[in-house]
Amino acid sequence: MESNRTFDDIVNQNIEKNLKQNSEAVDDADDEDDVVTPWTVNASSVAGIDYDKLLSRFGSSRIDDDLISRIEKLTNKKAHHLLRRKIFFSHRDMHEILNKYEKNEPFYLYTGRGPSSTSMHCGHLIPFIFTKWLQETFNVPLVIQLTDDEKYLWRDVDFETLRKITIENAKDIIACGFDVNKTFIFSDFTFIGQCPQFYQNMVRIQKCVTFNQVKGIFGFGDSDCIGKISFPAVQAAPSLSSSFPFIFGEKKVPCLIPCAIDQDPYFRMTRDVAPKLKYPKPALLHSTFFPALQGAKTKMSASDPNSSIFLTDSANQIKNKINKYAFSGGGTTVEEHKEKGGNCDIDISYQYLKFFLEDDDRLEQIQKDYSSGELLTGHLKKELIAILQKLVSEHQEKRKLITDEILFEFMKPRKLIV
Repeated sequence: MESNRTFDDIVNQNIEKNLKQNSEAVDDADDEDDVVTPWTVNASSVAGIDYDKLLSRFGSSRIDDDLISRIEKLTNKKAHHLLRRKIFFSHRDMHEILNKYEKNEPFYLYTGRGPSSTSMHCGHLIPFIFTKWLQETFNVPLVIQLTDDEKYLWRDVDFETLRKITIENAKDIIACGFDVNKTFIFSDFTFIGQCPQFYQNMVRIQKCVTFNQVKGIFGFGDSDCIGKISFPAVQAAPSLSSSFPFIFGEKKVPCLIPCAIDQDPYFRMTRDVAPKLKYPKPALLHSTFFPALQGAKTKMSASDPNSSIFLTDSANQIKNKINKYAFSGGGTTVEEHKEKGGNCDIDISYQYLKFFLEDDDRLEQIQKDYSSGELLTGHLKKELIAILQKLVSEHQEKRKLITDEILFEFMKPRKLIV
């Protein structure tokens, strides 16, 4: 069950928190709090974000073994390793989506990407790897929003540069293997002007959210441009099926949104608005964050090449980055490591293996051997290097096959197989 905290309770709490954090006289104790917004993620501990506190703060529900068992029973498929390992750890109304599926009633998937660099990094793949599994498992259509307008509003970047970045990111997403007959990818800059229904839904959402609410949810200040204040409605609009009349017509089809939990504020707002517009609330599946090589106190950043393994990195670059920058949970000496063992909770190489090593038995053995001190940090890094070199190399080969013609097919408004 979700928390019984109301939307207004969360807004009011966030207003107080945001006013406190935005004040010039912030108490030093605030520095010990985790900061999780759609634009900033900072943890107070080397172990990363305290997700228990975040669940309480956001008012979402933990993904438990019963929910995973129900997914497996209904689909007759083993749950994805990102779900089994609780990397996707939180949800809103997933049971409602499963009720729809059980009754053979339609729903669709919606996820997105904010294009910020020409090359995506490994962390960016996580929602798309999982979304692809959801699409195949539930056999449902998918819309993917590329929020180039958001990047223009938040960063110092020109339209032409953003256009190139968006195209490159779209090709990386397509290379993940999505079904062209069931997937529509769109750029806000190019699509919204073509689809009046999408814009109309944006305006409907804008009319339902007060300035006080949007300040409380997102922490906007008086000096923020009005584009930032209105943008949340743009990210909310794909949650309403009528935003895509060429796919759903006028049907009010519910949607499921897999995303990192820092995007949840957008959809807490959307879930408050949807019933007012007589639409079903979007359901969500939240993932934890993919940490930077330097440690779990922050997530990977496309602006820091040494914090990330990029999808354009060579095998040698991957090896050098992990060996040089991957934060270790091992002992300071071999003797200390063998005596005390390694700490998997803070070791980045082990944390990355949780995301990308699919073999549960192998991961369990690595955890056991590293924690006991039997497996040294260098050997743990070697295991990760091999996996990421293979992952990136295979992605690069698939990426070479994505032509402009294929890109056009994915980004062309059209009827999908529903």
